[in-house]
Amino acid sequence: MKYTRRDFIKTSAVVGAAAGISEFAALPARPMAAVESPRMETFTEWLQADRDTRKRGLEFCLQRIRELEPSIHAWVQVQPERPTADGPLSDIPFGAKDIIETQGMATEYGSPLYKGRLGSTDAAIIREMRGRGAVLLGKTVTTAFAYRTAGPTRNPRNLAHTPGGSSSGSAAAVAAGMVPFTIGEQTKGSMIRPASFCGVTGFKPTYDLLPMQGVLPVSKSLDTLGLFTHTPADMLALWKALGHPTGSEEQFTFGAPEPIPECEPEMANAFRQALSLLRRSGVSIKTVDISAMLKKLDEANDVEMFYEGARFHEPRLKKFGDRLDQPLANLIREGLKISSERYDEAKRFLADSRVRMAEIFKATPVILTPAATGPAPLGLSNTGDPRMNAPWTALGTPAVSIPMPMASGLPLGLQLTADLGQDARVLQAALVLQQRFIAGPKISTV
Repeated sequence: MKYTRRDFIKTSAVVGAAAGISEFAALPARPMAAVESPRMETFTEWLQADRDTRKRGLEFCLQRIRELEPSIHAWVQVQPERPTADGPLSDIPFGAKDIIETQGMATEYGSPLYKGRLGSTDAAIIREMRGRGAVLLGKTVTTAFAYRTAGPTRNPRNLAHTPGGSSSGSAAAVAAGMVPFTIGEQTKGSMIRPASFCGVTGFKPTYDLLPMQGVLPVSKSLDTLGLFTHTPADMLALWKALGHPTGSEEQFTFGAPEPIPECEPEMANAFRQALSLLRRSGVSIKTVDISAMLKKLDEANDVEMFYEGARFHEPRLKKFGDRLDQPLANLIREGLKISSERYDEAKRFLADSRVRMAEIFKATPVILTPAATGPAPLGLSNTGDPRMNAPWTALGTPAVSIPMPMASGLPLGLQLTADLGQDARVLQAALVLQQRFIAGPKISTV
C-alpha cells in the first residue's frame, strides 16, 4: 500500500488555519489489519530490523498516524521523504519540531502568523539525520515560537490533559507509537517536562552538543536540541547511531536533593517512593543540599531567556503588533526592561554555579530530581511549570527523564542530570535505573 506525496498534502474543508490541525488527519482512517506491515514502535525494534522490514514498517507508522492523529493532533504536516543516504539510521522515520527548518516542508513556528510558510533550507540537525539514512516523516506541533501559547496537541495517555510544551507534538507522537523517535528543543523545560507528562524518555544533551543552525531561537544561551524515544535503551542506541560515545555502566553514588524542590504532593510522594525503591534494589543515593541553588538557577534562566528572547523577537512585535500572541509579546516587553547589568550578573552567577555543581558532581556523579512539578495539567491551555528543568538548562548540563513505575494514573517522570559533557554517563544511569524500576514494585500515590 503506497501513499504518494500528493496524498499527504490534501486538505479538508474542516481544517482551518487557526486550528493548527494536521492535514493528514483529514484523510479517512483504514483498519489497522489492512496494513500488512510489521508493528515496530520502539527505536530498538527498528534498529534490529533489516532494511526491507524497515521500509514496510513505515506503512505501520502512517496507518497509526491516520488512525490516531484526528484525536491527538501531534503533527503539523506528514510528508515522508525519500532516504538520501545509507547509514545506521537507514529507513528509520523521525519527526522534527516545527521550529526546525526543513526545505520544502511546513516550518510555521506554531503560529498562525506563519501559516503556510515552507522552509527554504534544511537545518543542520536535519542534514545530519538524513546523512545517516533517517527518513523525515513530518513536522510536529510546537507551542507558538516555542514559548507558552499552546497548540492543539493532546496527551496520548489521557486526551483531556496537556502533553506539555513546547515540544508538544514531538513527545505525543512518540508516546502514541506514531514514530520511533523525534527531535525537540528545550529553553527551560520543553523536552523533559513533556517526556514526564507523556510517559516517554526525553533527553536534553549538553548545551551546544547538537547543532542549532537553522532552529528558531528563543535564547541563544539556553536553546538546546533534544530527542524523544520510548525507553532509555532506545535513547542510548539512538545516541550511538548518531556517532556519540555511549560509555559503559558505572558504579557510583547518586545524589538527590533534600529538601525536595517544591512540587505537587503527587509528584513529591512518587519521587520519595522511587528513591526508596531504588535504595532497596541496591542503588546508593546520598542527599545533596541544592534546592536553594536550584531556585536561584531557575530565576537566572528567566533573566537570560527574557533578555535574549526580547531582543531577538522585538522585530516581530514591531511587525505584527497586537496580532502577535500575548505571551511572546509580554516576554518582549518585559525582557526589554532588563538591563545589561542584570543580565551580566545572571551570567556570572551561572558561571559560578557551574563550578559549584562540578564539585557536587564529583561526589554524586548523577543527581535525581522530579522531572516535572506534577502530572500533566487538565486542559490544553496550560502546558505545565518548567521550574524542575530550567536550572539544568541554565547550567547546560545533560538531563534525561524516564517514567517512574506508576501503578495507576498519569505518568510521572524521574529526571537524571550529570556534569557538562557527561551525556553517556547520564544515559547509562537512566538505563540502569529503568531496569531497577521494571524489576521492582509499582508506585502508588493514592
